[in-house]
Amino acid sequence: MTGVIDRLVTAMNAHHLDALAALIHENYRSVQPAHPGRAFVGRDQMRANWEAIFAGIPDFQAAVTRSVQDGDTTWIEWHWSGTRCEGQPFEVRGVTLFEIIDGQIVAGRLYLEDVERQVVGIEDAVEALSGRRPPTASSGTGS
Repeated sequence: MTGVIDRLVTAMNAHHLDALAALIHENYRSVQPAHPGRAFVGRDQMRANWEAIFAGIPDFQAAVTRSVQDGDTTWIEWHWSGTRCEGQPFEVRGVTLFEIIDGQIVAGRLYLEDVERQVVGIEDAVEALSGRRPPTASSGTGS
Protein backbone atom coordinates (compact mmCIF):
# COMPACT_ATOMS: atom_id res chain seq x y z
CA MET A 1 0.00 0.00 0.00
CA THR A 2 1.03 3.57 -0.46
CA GLY A 3 1.82 5.74 2.54
CA VAL A 4 -1.34 7.75 1.90
CA ILE A 5 -3.50 4.61 2.03
CA ASP A 6 -1.74 3.38 5.19
CA ARG A 7 -2.50 6.74 6.83
CA LEU A 8 -6.07 6.63 5.51
CA VAL A 9 -6.72 3.21 7.08
CA THR A 10 -5.12 4.33 10.36
CA ALA A 11 -7.27 7.48 10.47
CA MET A 12 -10.44 5.54 9.61
CA ASN A 13 -9.83 2.92 12.29
CA ALA A 14 -8.96 5.58 14.89
CA HIS A 15 -12.07 7.58 13.88
CA HIS A 16 -9.72 10.56 13.56
CA LEU A 17 -11.73 12.90 11.34
CA ASP A 18 -9.06 15.61 11.10
CA ALA A 19 -6.36 13.12 10.03
CA LEU A 20 -8.76 11.62 7.48
CA ALA A 21 -9.70 15.03 6.06
CA ALA A 22 -6.02 16.04 5.82
CA LEU A 23 -5.51 13.26 3.25
CA ILE A 24 -8.30 14.55 1.00
CA HIS A 25 -7.83 17.40 -1.47
CA GLU A 26 -10.16 20.35 -0.89
CA ASN A 27 -11.70 19.79 -4.36
CA TYR A 28 -11.91 16.01 -4.03
CA ARG A 29 -14.22 14.44 -6.65
CA SER A 30 -16.18 11.35 -5.66
CA VAL A 31 -18.27 9.18 -7.96
CA GLN A 32 -20.04 5.89 -7.46
CA PRO A 33 -20.73 4.61 -10.98
CA ALA A 34 -23.43 2.17 -9.81
CA HIS A 35 -25.09 4.99 -7.82
CA PRO A 36 -24.74 8.17 -9.92
CA GLY A 37 -26.80 10.30 -7.56
CA ARG A 38 -24.16 9.90 -4.84
CA ALA A 39 -21.47 11.91 -6.65
CA PHE A 40 -20.10 14.98 -4.90
CA VAL A 41 -17.18 17.40 -4.92
CA GLY A 42 -15.25 18.72 -1.94
CA ARG A 43 -13.47 17.79 1.25
CA ASP A 44 -16.27 19.36 3.32
CA GLN A 45 -18.85 16.85 2.04
CA MET A 46 -16.41 13.97 2.56
CA ARG A 47 -15.83 15.15 6.12
CA ALA A 48 -19.58 15.42 6.78
CA ASN A 49 -20.10 11.91 5.38
CA TRP A 50 -17.41 10.37 7.60
CA GLU A 51 -18.60 12.30 10.66
CA ALA A 52 -22.00 10.64 10.19
CA ILE A 53 -20.44 7.22 9.57
CA PHE A 54 -18.31 7.40 12.73
CA ALA A 55 -21.33 8.58 14.78
CA GLY A 56 -23.67 5.96 13.34
CA ILE A 57 -21.18 3.07 13.47
CA PRO A 58 -19.18 3.72 16.64
CA ASP A 59 -17.03 0.59 16.23
CA PHE A 60 -16.37 1.11 12.50
CA GLN A 61 -13.25 -0.69 11.26
CA ALA A 62 -11.66 -0.76 7.80
CA ALA A 63 -9.39 -3.48 6.46
CA VAL A 64 -7.59 -3.56 3.13
CA THR A 65 -7.86 -6.97 1.50
CA ARG A 66 -5.68 -6.09 -1.49
CA SER A 67 -4.27 -3.01 -3.15
CA VAL A 68 -2.24 -2.11 -6.19
CA GLN A 69 -0.78 1.13 -7.42
CA ASP A 70 -0.82 2.05 -11.13
CA GLY A 71 0.68 5.47 -11.70
CA ASP A 72 -1.39 8.03 -9.76
CA THR A 73 -4.21 5.51 -9.21
CA THR A 74 -4.36 3.13 -6.27
CA TRP A 75 -6.88 0.28 -6.40
CA ILE A 76 -8.04 -0.91 -2.98
CA GLU A 77 -10.26 -3.84 -2.05
CA TRP A 78 -11.98 -3.03 1.25
CA HIS A 79 -13.79 -4.80 4.05
CA TRP A 80 -15.58 -2.37 6.36
CA SER A 81 -17.35 -3.66 9.46
CA GLY A 82 -18.96 -2.62 12.69
CA THR A 83 -22.30 -2.28 14.43
CA ARG A 84 -24.82 0.47 13.78
CA CYS A 85 -26.07 2.44 16.79
CA GLU A 86 -29.40 0.59 16.73
CA GLY A 87 -27.52 -2.72 17.02
CA GLN A 88 -27.69 -3.86 13.38
CA PRO A 89 -24.50 -5.28 11.87
CA PHE A 90 -22.65 -3.17 9.32
CA GLU A 91 -20.57 -4.89 6.66
CA VAL A 92 -19.45 -3.42 3.36
CA ARG A 93 -17.06 -4.86 0.80
CA GLY A 94 -15.84 -3.53 -2.50
CA VAL A 95 -13.22 -1.61 -4.39
CA THR A 96 -12.17 2.01 -4.59
CA LEU A 97 -9.91 3.62 -7.16
CA PHE A 98 -8.21 6.66 -5.67
CA GLU A 99 -6.23 9.19 -7.66
CA ILE A 100 -3.42 10.36 -5.40
CA ILE A 101 -1.34 13.41 -6.29
CA ASP A 102 1.23 15.09 -4.05
CA GLY A 103 0.17 13.05 -1.02
CA GLN A 104 -3.54 13.81 -1.25
CA ILE A 105 -6.50 11.88 -2.60
CA VAL A 106 -7.90 14.09 -5.35
CA ALA A 107 -10.57 11.76 -6.75
CA GLY A 108 -12.30 8.51 -5.94
CA ARG A 109 -14.39 5.96 -7.81
CA LEU A 110 -16.23 3.82 -5.28
CA TYR A 111 -17.65 0.38 -5.97
CA LEU A 112 -18.78 -0.52 -2.44
CA GLU A 113 -21.85 -2.49 -1.45
CA ASP A 114 -23.51 -3.80 1.70
CA VAL A 115 -22.83 -7.49 2.19
CA GLU A 116 -26.08 -9.41 1.76
CA ARG A 117 -27.47 -10.76 5.01
CA GLN A 118 -29.84 -13.10 3.21
CA VAL A 119 -28.06 -15.76 1.19
CA VAL A 120 -29.06 -15.53 -2.46
CA GLY A 121 -27.83 -18.27 -4.78
CA ILE A 122 -26.41 -17.56 -8.21
CA GLU A 123 -29.51 -18.88 -10.01
CA ASP A 124 -31.74 -16.46 -8.06
CA ALA A 125 -29.36 -13.58 -8.71
CA VAL A 126 -29.25 -14.27 -12.47
CA GLU A 127 -33.03 -14.56 -12.56
CA ALA A 128 -33.40 -11.22 -10.74
CA LEU A 129 -31.04 -9.57 -13.26
CA SER A 130 -32.33 -11.14 -16.47
CA GLY A 131 -35.83 -12.39 -15.77
CA ARG A 132 -34.70 -15.89 -16.75
CA ARG A 133 -33.49 -18.65 -14.50
CA PRO A 134 -30.32 -20.36 -15.75
CA PRO A 135 -30.36 -24.12 -16.19
CA THR A 136 -28.51 -25.90 -13.42
CA ALA A 137 -25.07 -27.19 -14.30
CA SER A 138 -26.02 -30.70 -13.23
CA SER A 139 -28.90 -30.84 -15.72
CA GLY A 140 -26.42 -30.72 -18.59
CA THR A 141 -27.03 -29.29 -22.03
CA GLY A 142 -27.36 -32.51 -23.87
CA SER A 143 -25.08 -34.63 -25.85
